[in-house]
Amino acid sequence: MKAREFEQFLGLVRYLSKRQRAKLSATLNQANEADQALALVESAAAQHLSCPRCSSGAYHRHGHAHGLQRFRCTECGKTFNSLSSTPMAWLHYKFKWLDYSDCLLCSYTVRKAAARCEIHKNTSFRWRHRFLSLPKTDRPHRLHGITEADEMYLLESEKGARNLGRPPRKRGGAASQRGTSFEQVCILVARDRTGQTLDFITGKGPVTKAQLKRYLPEVIDKDVLLVTDSNASYRYFARDIGLSHRAINLSAGVRVDGAIHIQNVNAYHSRFREWMTRFHGVATHHLPTYLGWRWILDAKRVRSPEALLRSAVGAFPHFSVT
Repeated sequence: MKAREFEQFLGLVRYLSKRQRAKLSATLNQANEADQALALVESAAAQHLSCPRCSSGAYHRHGHAHGLQRFRCTECGKTFNSLSSTPMAWLHYKFKWLDYSDCLLCSYTVRKAAARCEIHKNTSFRWRHRFLSLPKTDRPHRLHGITEADEMYLLESEKGARNLGRPPRKRGGAASQRGTSFEQVCILVARDRTGQTLDFITGKGPVTKAQLKRYLPEVIDKDVLLVTDSNASYRYFARDIGLSHRAINLSAGVRVDGAIHIQNVNAYHSRFREWMTRFHGVATHHLPTYLGWRWILDAKRVRSPEALLRSAVGAFPHFSVT
């Protein structure tokens, strides 16, 4: 707006009704919140900004659009902004992003977050997975020292699927077979004594030696002491790759043998299960998002909505990853 037009606008403000002034105030507040959110993501993206087409770091400013600075790549000519090629690209209602980030830190359900931010529940669901797309990937590279490993099982869920490969279960239902079966999805969790945690969805049914070989060797040091329950798959896995291994015979009532126990990883399982109850079941193909979300909260790796919004575009300067 030009200076003369702005002065004319200010002159008309005194003629506004009380309701109109309240609406103007709300609009200005929304603009300020949107500016704050955009400033956060632009400062975060500036650390690794490059052309999304050719990955060139040579670019120049090219105007503004939708509150964001645009850039033009000097190599290929493509224009882009700080959100291009990130999960946050093309999302609207930027003035609500910080409030929604706070909802994620409070573990709100889809509908509760939608009510607080005054958005549609479908938008709330889509935002949940967009906001967590990158933060869930920030995990430790390796586990050290005494490392506990154990698996937990969740009933496979095709929630939201249009075509089921089996008869539907009322309200989630229960498995038709007792104990561990191929109706359940196995989640392998490995956790060292510093609290660094990794989890893997290995597939349906009991974990096997082949699955352990697929996931664990790349993320644990050769000199770790692997502590597990008495499942033979762990013993054969440790023998094949030359790991030190100790097993706790839980079926015999032994839970702790000095420093040898799997209490930490089992406590993590318990916290995850308790936390998941609020969502009344999630689709199996969305489990990686919820596992990453729980890791963020359990380790307190993100403590503020601003930090979560920065991590949503891939900036993790506040994270200490080993």
